[in-house]
Amino acid sequence: MKNMMTIALLGATALTTAAPAFADEIIFAHGANPGNPRFDAAEMFADLVPACTGGETTVNVAPSATMGNDVEMLTSVSAGVIQMSANSQGPLAQIVPEVGMLGLPFLFEDLPSVWEVLDGEVGEMIDQKAQNAGLKVLTFWDNGIRHVSHVSKNVPTPADLEGMQIRTPSDEVTIATFEALGASPAPLAWSELPTALQSGVFEGQENPLTNIYSAKLHEITPYITLTGHKYESTPVVASMAWWSGLDEDTQGCIENAAKSAGWYQRGLSLSQGKNLRETMEAEGATFAEVEDRQAFIDATASVYEQYEGEFGELISALREATQ
Repeated sequence: MKNMMTIALLGATALTTAAPAFADEIIFAHGANPGNPRFDAAEMFADLVPACTGGETTVNVAPSATMGNDVEMLTSVSAGVIQMSANSQGPLAQIVPEVGMLGLPFLFEDLPSVWEVLDGEVGEMIDQKAQNAGLKVLTFWDNGIRHVSHVSKNVPTPADLEGMQIRTPSDEVTIATFEALGASPAPLAWSELPTALQSGVFEGQENPLTNIYSAKLHEITPYITLTGHKYESTPVVASMAWWSGLDEDTQGCIENAAKSAGWYQRGLSLSQGKNLRETMEAEGATFAEVEDRQAFIDATASVYEQYEGEFGELISALREATQ
């Protein structure tokens, strides 16, 4: 990756000039580290775009939160400092609240059913809302079905979560879900999570197994309960002002590259999620299943009631699509 001074200069240029008809370089930022499917997919995207533009457009990947955390990256995309980001559902929901509804508790059973929903009418509805807010959602990469990890115990029943100090992303639906379960959730940037867990600020956290493993969180919170309490996407977003300045061929190339890399990322997420349990157990993690899934569903029913007034149409579309 080019040095940060070069990136800053590129960003300043983007802010002071009109969007070009054809992009010479795309700065594509994300927060994942090597070993995470998001990191690998971003590298694939960087290879695909020059291939379909005949080398006219290149991609400068800025990984590992080198351009800031997810909220800061979204701000930079909105301002035109960077062109694209593989971001997170929670931070995007602060701008496009509808995307947060994808994380309603116990909405999805498995990843393939999620992808079918995201690639259909629901995804189009969210993209339109995002465009109205100045962002283009090119596709949804995967951030997995999420589980709870704890420093000292498994949490197979809702009662086990009572009073638990748990880190969440900056996502209202996730916070509401854990409040309904009796926990004490608080948001924190992903990059700050390991230190916060080690210092005892939190007893645990919630993430898909791929994220837990790639960040070595199972070494800090080795008790992992397969709650499957929610799904979270990785929306790949672009600056709408920049996107609108591209010709149709370039738009098509970039969108197809993002979707192709996304299928690779989704596949990695699915396979890693299935295989990582054995690996993590060999490294000292202790796994548990929930004892009664319906008890968790009943305990979080109020979260749906909380949002149906504002997002009833989208929630109905989600329920219909999942059935």
